[in-house]
Amino acid sequence: MADPPAAPDVSKGYLDLLGDSPDADASPKNTGAIQAVWASGLGSMLYDNAQAFARKLIGAWQLPVEWLDIPAGGTALDVGSGPGNVTASLARAAGPDGLALGVDISEPMLARAVKAEAGPNVGFLRADAQRLPFRDETFDAVTSLAVLQLIPDPQAALSEIARVLKPGGRVAIMVPTAGRGGQLLRLLPNGGVHFFTEDELGDAFEDLGLTGVRTKTLANIQWVRARKP
Repeated sequence: MADPPAAPDVSKGYLDLLGDSPDADASPKNTGAIQAVWASGLGSMLYDNAQAFARKLIGAWQLPVEWLDIPAGGTALDVGSGPGNVTASLARAAGPDGLALGVDISEPMLARAVKAEAGPNVGFLRADAQRLPFRDETFDAVTSLAVLQLIPDPQAALSEIARVLKPGGRVAIMVPTAGRGGQLLRLLPNGGVHFFTEDELGDAFEDLGLTGVRTKTLANIQWVRARKP
């Protein structure tokens, strides 16, 4: 970690780096109507069930584990890990000597993840995706599924993802996209959701110096993949 806590709080099964005031130090704040829903116990349950249902029906949601090419004994990061099922998939790819970490800001989500998926090589942290608590070039692979649009400053989160990725490491991100209508939807009152345009994430990856950027869009779901040179 970049700045290990002197007295780490793991009393709930995950490392809590935000304490009792998750938004006190976050800039911009992780608040909004959508964030408030997912932070509730009922919201986390609904999100979990909706995610499981969508994964069965939409092939675009399938995690590209093979493409991420996580080495045996490698490290992987799941940003906005939610119920932790994706984090566990990364851990299986890394093998018993590897490590997969999931980061989320929601305590109910993390509680569900710990109960369902925590293990010897699967761990979870409560932290801000806009300021990841890891050192530079820590992870062999990073992924984030259907979360980036809920982060107040997605560009900050993307910058952090690129920062913690090792040279040669791979990143895969999935978001809902509004296509050309994204610019118009941003004129609506802010409810805490960022509406991505068709080329926005791909362009952002290239601006961050990532290479081999590829995008794939199916209906309103978009995957963006890239490597760190």
